[in-house]
Amino acid sequence: MIKCNLSRIMGEKRIKIAELSRETGLHRNTINLLYNDTAKRIDLDALERICKHLDCRIEELFEIVD
Repeated sequence: MIKCNLSRIMGEKRIKIAELSRETGLHRNTINLLYNDTAKRIDLDALERICKHLDCRIEELFEIVD
């Protein structure tokens, strides 16, 4: 299973969903799905925008867990 660590990263950086949405230009629902770890798929452009804004690598955002 792939786990999304967006909520943890955003919490550490004290960034709210609305702020990330506004600053990346991504729809709030896209961020909500990742934040709540319920997304079934993600657009590569969205992934790039999130990683650039949060200054993190893809490996930090996602991890494979058993």
